[in-house]
Amino acid sequence: MHSRRQFLQRGASTAALALLSRSSLYASIATLAANPADAGNSHNVRRLGDGWEYLKGSLGGPWEVWHSKEVAVWQPVSLPHCFNAADACDPDVPYYQGNGWYRTHVAIANPYKNGRTLLHFEGAGQTTSVYVDGKSAGKHTGGYDEFVFDITDLIPSTIPATGVPIAVLCDNSRDLDRIPSDLSDFSLYGGLYRHVNLVYVPAVSFETVHIRTTLPAPKSPAAITIVAALYNPAATTAPLNITVEVVSSSGAAIHSSKHVLTPWQGSSEIVSFTIPTPELWSPSNPHLYQCTVTLEGADAAYTAHETFGVRHTEFVDHGPFMLNGERLLLNGTHRHEDHAGYAAAMPDDLIDQEMHLIRDMGANFIRLAHYQQSRRVLALCDRLGLLVWEEVPWCRGGVGNETFKDMCRRTLRHMIEQHYNHPSILLWSLGNEDDWPTEYPSVNQQDIRALFTELNALAHQLDPSRFTTMRRCDFARDITDVYSPSIWAGWYSGQYVEYQKSLETQRERVKHLFHAEWGADSHAGRHSEDPDKVLAEVATGHGTAERGLAYLPTGGSPRVSRDGDWSETYACNLFDWYLKTQETLPWFTGSAQWIFKDFTTPLRVENPVPRINQKGVVTRDLTKKESYYVFQSYWTDAPMAHIYGHTWPIRWGRADEQKMVKVYSNCASAELFINGKSAGIRHRDSQDFPAAGLRWMTLFEPGRNVVRVVASKDGKTVTDEITFLYQTEPWGAPATFRLAEASRTTVNGQEIVTVEAKLYDAQGIQCLDARNRVRFSVAGTGTLIDNLGTPTASREVEMYNGRVQISLLRNGGPSVISIRAKEIPSAFFNIN
Repeated sequence: MHSRRQFLQRGASTAALALLSRSSLYASIATLAANPADAGNSHNVRRLGDGWEYLKGSLGGPWEVWHSKEVAVWQPVSLPHCFNAADACDPDVPYYQGNGWYRTHVAIANPYKNGRTLLHFEGAGQTTSVYVDGKSAGKHTGGYDEFVFDITDLIPSTIPATGVPIAVLCDNSRDLDRIPSDLSDFSLYGGLYRHVNLVYVPAVSFETVHIRTTLPAPKSPAAITIVAALYNPAATTAPLNITVEVVSSSGAAIHSSKHVLTPWQGSSEIVSFTIPTPELWSPSNPHLYQCTVTLEGADAAYTAHETFGVRHTEFVDHGPFMLNGERLLLNGTHRHEDHAGYAAAMPDDLIDQEMHLIRDMGANFIRLAHYQQSRRVLALCDRLGLLVWEEVPWCRGGVGNETFKDMCRRTLRHMIEQHYNHPSILLWSLGNEDDWPTEYPSVNQQDIRALFTELNALAHQLDPSRFTTMRRCDFARDITDVYSPSIWAGWYSGQYVEYQKSLETQRERVKHLFHAEWGADSHAGRHSEDPDKVLAEVATGHGTAERGLAYLPTGGSPRVSRDGDWSETYACNLFDWYLKTQETLPWFTGSAQWIFKDFTTPLRVENPVPRINQKGVVTRDLTKKESYYVFQSYWTDAPMAHIYGHTWPIRWGRADEQKMVKVYSNCASAELFINGKSAGIRHRDSQDFPAAGLRWMTLFEPGRNVVRVVASKDGKTVTDEITFLYQTEPWGAPATFRLAEASRTTVNGQEIVTVEAKLYDAQGIQCLDARNRVRFSVAGTGTLIDNLGTPTASREVEMYNGRVQISLLRNGGPSVISIRAKEIPSAFFNIN
């Protein structure tokens, strides 16, 4: 049995470490990872997606995997698979943390003489043990980095007709010696939630192919160095013929060379060359060079494929970020690997959809929180032009024992080694919130500083070309190249009008400031006629950091996170203020709003959607909230116009009361029409808050209203229209529910019925500000569609403007849906 050796040993020379990059074994399947359809065209890589079975719970050992009919019921699954796909946002019980077993049979036919057979895991949570034919192939601790086991010597000499039995144990049980901390504000998922691949390589192949690019100045020639390490477990000594080919994105030849080399140890330079006038990578022009390195040994040839980019980066002291010699304001967001119904096991097409939505929002930067994310995400960042902050999963932890510290070192090493060639990566982050109260074993500032210092040196040793960073550990802010403090003006403390002052204060405390994490929770579908009313209760002048346990819904001083209405309206105002402020500061490097998509967290069971952090600009199923368009109005070039209120079916007020209509648009001017009549033209001024001056005060007709906007930019006209009711009748205390069928559709042969519940007072007037927490249940043949972590697919949820929806699979028969809430009679609805 041969285990996969480390990419480079810790004691390797500084020169060699400086040339690290992603493994060429990984490079050889990069196309497959980005393009699953290519699997059928590759003779040396096979994705192991189908034919798996899963068992939740423990077994006596790997023998019982294949001898457990009497004690276990296995269920068929396809990979990727996360065994917390349904329970991470269950309102009643915490998500499962424990053992999950997987088993399959794999046909193995290595085409290479004396070749090696490898199992490649793109990520699995959180500790993974692999067994081949009942024997251990290895164990990996860490939920987010890639790992490989060489199973060649475990394959039986006579392979059964059913294939070689392979079993995998994934364990996400709580573990004080593993990072991230179990007190992190996100779920530590379990399962084979990224792809698993069977890979054949010849007796000698590449273990790493790394491309170092050096651009001394934005308009200088680029120096390119290609460095590789071999995977040569048999210590073959026969000479190797190596061919290097580099082409531009258009296919133009850049470099071609041939080399005859004797097998080497460690990492060694193959070739260096110069690109006299390189095409530079940037968000507006994400140019990628293609590199192939072919190794011909005595028995077979092996080709590694890589992409790389050339760019020049600089953080000016106390000033802006410069890309290729020009200032670039970093406009960013964050991403967790999480999705409704899948948790961490997102299908490739959904990953693609999400990343395109992020780019279409106008972002040019993304922080991948709080761990190394999938190779597909990084490949998309390269192609879409998204600069990246990628992070070691040292999240909310003090400094534990040597096992703990070694995992911090190892995950940093793997992240850099596996993702080195991605031009999108700008920052290697060493950790997040490692000053968190109540952390294990303690918040020992000296120990935390010492580990940060060690990791910072290691990151620069592994990759001198990039910057290091961290977020929210004020007593260690001087260690990394770039630092992000905690600023949550208008949410966890203070008011959003204090944002600029907070930035200017922090600017003086570090050389290179970046602002990661800012925003507000919003319950999708909830809107407000007076969203900023809460600010009258919130004190100013005491700082805007998230202090202590301010995320909790109780205790402490008044703050919007505790006392606000969690409406989309307030979130849009906060985003609007931050964005208008950011674009006026010539020294500002940029920021990343927290977070693009709602995600699960075990710490927030009291949220309007239980166990969901709702700070996303899209819900957990990628449905856009109104705030998505606020960002588009500031960050995008293509003409757009969006009237606030597409999910606000009933507005309210007096018949003679003027109401505000806001339009988020990047056009210079816009004209609004109310029920067919022009309300006038407004001109955009980003500093005219709110909505950059594109707002109108107008009267609505009681009952139905139609609002339409027309705007133009660069000769193109864009329009938007909404229809809503205007309610002038005041309401009293909530008294009764009414349920009705909202829609009925058929999806994949299954009939889905959506039911809407509304809350009325004793006089039958709908209570349009009602936020009651309700619970749905069903009796009969139907099955509720819940535990998806969205406001319309949760059996326990807060109402949005006196209404709430739930859907069920009818399953061919009648059902009764019920709804209940404190101090309000339950109500029932028959579905036939």
